[in-house]
Amino acid sequence: MKAARLHAFGEPEVLEYEDVPRPAPGPGEVLVRVHAAGINPPDWYTRRGFDNIPAELRPALRPPVIPGSDVSGVVAAVGGPDTGWSVGDEVFGLVRFPGFAAGYAEYTVAPAADLARKPAALDHIEAAAVPMAGLTAFQFLHKRLGYEGGGPAVVVGAAGGVGHLALQLLRLAGAREVIAVASGRHEEFLRGLGADRFVDYTRTPVAEAVADADLLVDTVGGPEAHRLLPALRRGGRLVSVFFGDYRPERAAELGVVLPEGRWQVRSSGSDLSELAALLADGRIRVAIDGVYPLREAAAAHRRAEQGHIQGKIVLRVVE
Repeated sequence: MKAARLHAFGEPEVLEYEDVPRPAPGPGEVLVRVHAAGINPPDWYTRRGFDNIPAELRPALRPPVIPGSDVSGVVAAVGGPDTGWSVGDEVFGLVRFPGFAAGYAEYTVAPAADLARKPAALDHIEAAAVPMAGLTAFQFLHKRLGYEGGGPAVVVGAAGGVGHLALQLLRLAGAREVIAVASGRHEEFLRGLGADRFVDYTRTPVAEAVADADLLVDTVGGPEAHRLLPALRRGGRLVSVFFGDYRPERAAELGVVLPEGRWQVRSSGSDLSELAALLADGRIRVAIDGVYPLREAAAAHRRAEQGHIQGKIVLRVVE
């Protein structure tokens, strides 16, 4: 089969389109004929050898490696009678996360429990864009926070993969006002998804535009993340998707509740099935910024790493 594989860590050009052995499913697994694969930040972290985290914390991973954890496709084989899937089923999923899968390939093996039935209303490109971003937003809000609505909710980085889905989930869960933060060119897109207010962070600092939020979902993080704290009321909660410097002492002074410990999205076919129901009837939708053939995985990575996208970048595996 064909795959986009790396033999050394580095820039996007290390991704090579080449022939590799086709895997076979073991007990409790299924072989998926991949039609499309979503691109996520952990994919390029893998490609770069996790150079964005301290050396002592980096996963023990050695090339050759096929990146990719978001897939949508068709079951081609099952590893036994107890998988719950049949050959020909259309499925999608976040595979083996946290951990390493091999989604940038014509076939991949997935644990049966990581998969959900693809909604008929979505094609494979759209479905492949959902799993990691959608599960991150869903699990943060509903599994970790138990969010059931409330006052103003802010999404920083609202145009990105996690952000644009979190915005929609907040509205569905009963947030009285959803405030989207992004650069100005994304305003029309985000208002179309249901944002009540829009803040162009390139013109106005978030903490100058918002001062009474119940919840802030930060999908950006970084060394300046603490500047977001005054946007929350006393007792307000901040949820971070990426590492950020939130200065706990300052947060305590302001009465802002920070997340306890490090939380990570996890593969879950059952959670994804809940998202699938929302996607199937149009209560939420996923945005696609660009589609690249598998042989152009390097170009897709280059575009995704540039940021400032609306939704997701996806690899088309079946032409």
